[in-house]
Amino acid sequence: MLVSPPIQQVRMARDMSDKEILKMELDQLRKEVKTERLPVSTTANEIMEWVDSQYADDPLIKGVSEEANPYKEKGGCIIT
Repeated sequence: MLVSPPIQQVRMARDMSDKEILKMELDQLRKEVKTERLPVSTTANEIMEWVDSQYADDPLIKGVSEEANPYKEKGGCIIT
């Protein structure tokens, strides 16, 4: 997926020489190569374990008791 750069970067790139642009790209690649990478199989298992550990406290799954629900109706509508 291509993401267009912010306008400031485009303007800055126009004012820079090709050599300067390539130097910036090289610096960025050097930063990215130092990023620790883990296999998806490892991180997926960690995420699944975290979700399972949070499951019991999740109000969207477990629900909220009527006493603790701040959105419950305070009173009903009476039509006479």
